[in-house]
Amino acid sequence: MSELSLAWPWALAGLLVVPVLLVGYQRVLRAQEARRAALAADGLVIPAPTRSRWHHLGPALLIAALAVMVLSLTRPVASVAEPHREGTVVLAFDVSNSMAATDVKPSRLEAAKAAARSFVEKQPASVRIAVVAFGGTGLVTQRPTLDRAAVLAAVARLKPAGDTSLSDGILGGLSAIVGKPVKAPGDAEKGTDEETPIGYHGGTAIVLLTDGEDTTDDGPSGAAELASAAGVRIEPIGLGTPAGTTITVDGFSIATALDESPLRAIAETTGGTYRRASDAASLAAVYDAVELQWTTRTVPHEVTSWVAAFAALLLLGGATVSVLRRGRVV
Repeated sequence: MSELSLAWPWALAGLLVVPVLLVGYQRVLRAQEARRAALAADGLVIPAPTRSRWHHLGPALLIAALAVMVLSLTRPVASVAEPHREGTVVLAFDVSNSMAATDVKPSRLEAAKAAARSFVEKQPASVRIAVVAFGGTGLVTQRPTLDRAAVLAAVARLKPAGDTSLSDGILGGLSAIVGKPVKAPGDAEKGTDEETPIGYHGGTAIVLLTDGEDTTDDGPSGAAELASAAGVRIEPIGLGTPAGTTITVDGFSIATALDESPLRAIAETTGGTYRRASDAASLAAVYDAVELQWTTRTVPHEVTSWVAAFAALLLLGGATVSVLRRGRVV
């Protein structure tokens, strides 16, 4: 469905010439009839035969062509609803201390950032991207946006520190999608005895970039179920190696390794796919799993050339009919 508007509506004043032409055409016809009748009375010509209804087709097409040409001068603009695909992807980064481990070069977090940069650059312009940093809590560092530079800047600022809460990472992603804070269901300490109502958000996904090591007691299952109910797919990306390595935090040496079991459970709950990222290339396939939804947007298109082309066709048709019937255009 489209709507038509006129950029120069004042040009419609040119249509006033149409009734003038019609009146002039009728006067010419009456003058010709009178002249023929007078000549017929003197026996100089035979009486005029009865004219068919197609006699006026040529002049009618020529006048219609003029009217359409005037209409083209108004610069008509058609607002057309065009379908396009759009979606929202949240890049949720684990920024806990363990992400500084170097079992993935140059480090787990730096590998995640490099993979994210490649991912962002490959996305179509219609996809909005948000950035969430989570450790002991989840923080939306960039709201969903089409501004790729803002997304890349938010990714570049990430640094490792603190513990890991996969639940808060998921809730942070949901907060970015919903546009308001989303808390864990049944958490009386945070004032959420009942599940947070967040609605349905099809065509969205959370890419969870983490080593899977959760330092909390609750676990991510409740947050994953909340995301699943909201139609949000979670695509976990495991960073690290099962053999693991050690990191130094405040002078203490701490062992850390990739824990894939909670990530597989999150993917299964939300309909996503777990992938291990031994390098940046592992993130490239995530977009294929993101279900973008079809929406429509109204796009204005100036159709002056189409209207002028139609006028030219009418003009050509009128001239052709006139030449075939009368041997001349006018």
